[in-house]
Amino acid sequence: MIGKVIEKDVPRQSALAAAPELRRRAVRQTLSEAWSKKSALTGLIVPILLIALWEYLCQSGVFPPWQLPAPSYVLGTLADLHASGELYFHSLASLRRVLIGFAIGGGLGLVVGLAVGLSRVFERLIDTTLQAIKSVPTLGWVPLLILWFGIDEKPKLALIAIGAFFPVYVNIVSGVRGVDTKLVEVGRVFCLGRLALLARIVLPAAAPSFFTGLRVGLTQSWLFMVISELMGASEGLGFLLTTGREVARPDLLLASLLVLALLGKLTDGLVRLIENRLLGWRESFHG
Repeated sequence: MIGKVIEKDVPRQSALAAAPELRRRAVRQTLSEAWSKKSALTGLIVPILLIALWEYLCQSGVFPPWQLPAPSYVLGTLADLHASGELYFHSLASLRRVLIGFAIGGGLGLVVGLAVGLSRVFERLIDTTLQAIKSVPTLGWVPLLILWFGIDEKPKLALIAIGAFFPVYVNIVSGVRGVDTKLVEVGRVFCLGRLALLARIVLPAAAPSFFTGLRVGLTQSWLFMVISELMGASEGLGFLLTTGREVARPDLLLASLLVLALLGKLTDGLVRLIENRLLGWRESFHG
């Protein structure tokens, strides 16, 4: 009888012993969730500290104004650009080029990447050629595009499209080829057709790689946009960079770079937001 009582008390004692650990886990989970909600504000700590250090070093005379103006002076330049309307005019011109070039290059990268990822025939036909073209340095395309299209909008959009194409293409091929074969076999067991298998298994499984390619392609689009505008433009943030260099105004250069950084972060954050909404079903490691 005593043995039975002791046996009944063992689970209760084990639960009591585990209670403190469960409470600690709950507290850690609560703190982790609270920290993640404030992650956006936490990410501002390092930039604020760097800007404060930059301001201090400039005000103390470590860096001369003609070489590195203080952040307060750069903000004054941004205010002048805002007042004259040049800030929005040049920013919208660059943003328009990036979005058009990214849509063309990213769309082609998606279509061609799916064709190569799903078909061995397409892979044998075009993958080797595309890998060779991908190895061509960025600046190597500039003289050829100018020769083909002149110096108007066409070579700029073509260069941005090239920058967006290859990251999307490489990642979508990798994502499709990385789909677990067991998932495909399950789909075939349920008699899914080729299109249903693609829509319900292959594309959802390859979606994380696709969004990675989109983000990298968008970053490349901003990079190639600056290069395209530096080779000849009458509007855009690249044009402001060229103007700042020619008139020896580092404040204008830094103001243009700051706007480029903000726009790049904004567009990348938009893609991340769409990714989190569409791929919220994933169970992934968050650190």
